[in-house]
Amino acid sequence: MSHHDERTFVMVKPDGVQRGLIGDIVSRFEERGLKMVAGKFMQIDEELAHEHYGEHEGKPFFDGLVEFITSGPVFAMVWEGADATQQVRKMMGETDPAESAPGTIRGDYGLDLGQNVIHGSDHEDEGANEREIDLFFDEEELVDYERSDAEWVYEDEDH
Repeated sequence: MSHHDERTFVMVKPDGVQRGLIGDIVSRFEERGLKMVAGKFMQIDEELAHEHYGEHEGKPFFDGLVEFITSGPVFAMVWEGADATQQVRKMMGETDPAESAPGTIRGDYGLDLGQNVIHGSDHEDEGANEREIDLFFDEEELVDYERSDAEWVYEDEDH
């Protein structure tokens, strides 16, 4: 991983999985030039849900979050690329799909705040990526490799 690259945690939520959007979402990130370094189709249990949403514990919407994220399988991923966290957030759109521009994932696939298809680490929260990656993946599940098109995605070739 070069010094320009960063890794970011992304998850297709139960609604996105149920609606068959995993492939479309993965394609968008791939086409953009980001590189998937980990992926896992899984069912989140109560314990993991509580850890994942720990910052919201005690808030009125907490139980709803936990109930929703455990309501069906999710697809958890780690993506790598230049400024990956910020780029993924821009591609996802606003937390509320109704506020999201068409062309963004939520703007194209969502209408409702509670069913917003995708989760990505917050670029304004310094440790969010690492914390979430560690929560969902073991170190050996993250694969280091060169994507053969990197020289066509990045101007300088130290990727």
